[in-house]
Amino acid sequence: MAKVKKLGMIVTSSVLSFSMFSSIANATTSDNGQPEKVRIQVAATDTVITKEELIKKFRKMFPNQFDFLTNSDFQVSSSHIFPDDETIRHDLYFTKTINGKRVYGNIGFVGEDLDIEYFSYQPSTITDALFPAKVSKEQARKIAEEFMTRFLDGKEYRFETDTFNYYPQQILTEPIRYSFSFARTKNQVSIADQRMEVSVLGNGEIVGFYKMFPGTTSSTFDDVTQIKDKNAMLEKVKENLSVDINYQINYDYQTSDRSVELVYRPTAKLQGIEAATGKWMTAKGYTSELPGKAKIEKITANPLPVKQNQITVEEAKKIAEQFLAINSDKITLKIESIHEMENYNGVPVIYVQYMYQHKTGGSGSSLEINKNTGEIIHYYNMKDHLLTEIGENPKTEKALSEQEALAKAVKYIKEWIPSYLHNYAMPVEEAFYDDRLGSYFFTFPRIMNDIVVMGDQISVGIAADGSLNSLNVNFQEIENWPSSDNVISEQEAKTILEQALTLKLTYMKHVKNEKENHYDLVYLPIFNGEPYSYIDAYTGEWNNLFNGKDSITVSHPWAEQELNYLINAKVLDVKDATSFNGDASITKGEALKVLMNSITYFYYGGYYPGQEDPNQTFDNIDPKHPLYREIERAVEAGIIIADSRNFDVDSPITREELSVWMIRVLGLEQAAKDSSIYKLDFADAGKVHSANAGYVAMANSIGLIKAEQNRFNPDREVTYAELAASTIRLAHAIAESGRGLR
Repeated sequence: MAKVKKLGMIVTSSVLSFSMFSSIANATTSDNGQPEKVRIQVAATDTVITKEELIKKFRKMFPNQFDFLTNSDFQVSSSHIFPDDETIRHDLYFTKTINGKRVYGNIGFVGEDLDIEYFSYQPSTITDALFPAKVSKEQARKIAEEFMTRFLDGKEYRFETDTFNYYPQQILTEPIRYSFSFARTKNQVSIADQRMEVSVLGNGEIVGFYKMFPGTTSSTFDDVTQIKDKNAMLEKVKENLSVDINYQINYDYQTSDRSVELVYRPTAKLQGIEAATGKWMTAKGYTSELPGKAKIEKITANPLPVKQNQITVEEAKKIAEQFLAINSDKITLKIESIHEMENYNGVPVIYVQYMYQHKTGGSGSSLEINKNTGEIIHYYNMKDHLLTEIGENPKTEKALSEQEALAKAVKYIKEWIPSYLHNYAMPVEEAFYDDRLGSYFFTFPRIMNDIVVMGDQISVGIAADGSLNSLNVNFQEIENWPSSDNVISEQEAKTILEQALTLKLTYMKHVKNEKENHYDLVYLPIFNGEPYSYIDAYTGEWNNLFNGKDSITVSHPWAEQELNYLINAKVLDVKDATSFNGDASITKGEALKVLMNSITYFYYGGYYPGQEDPNQTFDNIDPKHPLYREIERAVEAGIIIADSRNFDVDSPITREELSVWMIRVLGLEQAAKDSSIYKLDFADAGKVHSANAGYVAMANSIGLIKAEQNRFNPDREVTYAELAASTIRLAHAIAESGRGLR
């Protein structure tokens, strides 16, 4: 197969790589605070797998479907392994332009048998997958199940749940995509780390899947006949159930707005019950005694002075050079760039990009220093990895205990971010421990009004020798914190949790399991039938971190399907279904918002180096106006013309005006401008402004806005229902032309 020669890993946090490095990874952590896995590249000279072998394996899974691709359309990227899995993986990708439209896809292979681990595909034509879809969700599920069984060895898998939709909005020019999740079973019980996801387009085409492969094929499993009674275990959980009230910071990725809720959740110590023994499952293993609630203990009772007041770029460079210095004559630190900016949380920072260079390559990342305090608020350590890569082993000392590592973490945060610490408490959840590296990952939660804040924490990584592996401060300025005076009682919340509690029997490997490759049977608590659920502390109602509240559904004689699709796609905002009137006139501002949200994504509040001050086209639409982004984007795209000082967002839009907008969206304005070549045969053609005759003719001809009984009614006000139907027809026209707003 291949010898494993590790060249380097793709690290997190705005990674910059060159020479042997070719990929970029995101700086994120998983839901439990555990750092993401990193990819370690394998030397290309040690791999013996050819591109042709990978292509042959791929074509076998998709016979005849990709015959339009030649071998030259495929490329192979670097092979890699993961730190905790020596199995070599290979990546194959393809791209081709067909009739002016780009087709592309990615395929991942794993192990000596070159099993396909993942596949993603973007076809050239997706018109038949747009709303309304050719296949229903139920039909798509059958397609996914048949594909899984036939090609993915999925006979032992069963449908489990829909995957979460993490996207806050879907533009209408993107195809409908159904995603299904399946779990492998043993003794009719699902296995937690052996799952697959399959994605089906609205036209019934398989366009993606991911199959989790276990690190080893030889595993042992608990005997399902030797477990405790499920009902008895359910009662045991209820008897020991406790709840926490938390502040939860919710972040809107479209607007960058933050809001705070008071919520109830089950205490984090409760993770599950070992089904064979009835012992409690915790982060450290199984125990007969369920750990109690952690006591909230502030890191420091009183504010500490800042590290340094108002630093300059020159001072920041000196801090970075001192902090990032590496003890090796084989590696050179190079500061790539330094500039002032506001970070993700709106904090003025000095952003430092740097590289560690050596003779065979190098890696880089970024550092953030609070401009007002001189404190390092974002850092990821690459020194130890690089020293190991060039043949030096920096870690010879005995690994620290958890308490010793925690003491080191506190020492570092008092040294580097002192002014933040009075807002935070000592960890209330178990530390994540990496057995392979002997390192710890601690989370210090923010405290407000003696309540833990979810979504605002200080994260600290400590290496086995006690050095600082990572540091990240997620402090967010919040003006209004909800009062806890009128919340439901803790006992009421506990009762709601008890009523919603069920147990799910699952095979899983515990990270502290002494039996390597053994799967325990565990009863996992599920509240309200799904993960990520929580209780509104004021109303006692259930909500979900990702799905939110149920979508509003409206009724209409002929456009009900279109209206509800726009509402569900978060294109049309309807607050109250009972008062909504689909036949009411829509204003220019609302119509433009629907149109722009249908064809392009908006990301508000983001930052990037060198960002310019925002434009303001109209006097009455400043950057604080709720429609500012949509209007400026429409001006930029040429959909609306700034021929006056103000944009009348509140006046109704007519069918003629909407025709002009839609033809501009399609990029056909130059053809529409020459009104002399168009002859309108409508009975009311005289009502159309001569300059807009081409737009109206084309809108009618394409079918975007259709004449009725030989009358176009150009001055009639557009209704919500008419706009919904026309916008969906526009999305199809954009998909057919291949033109989109980029």
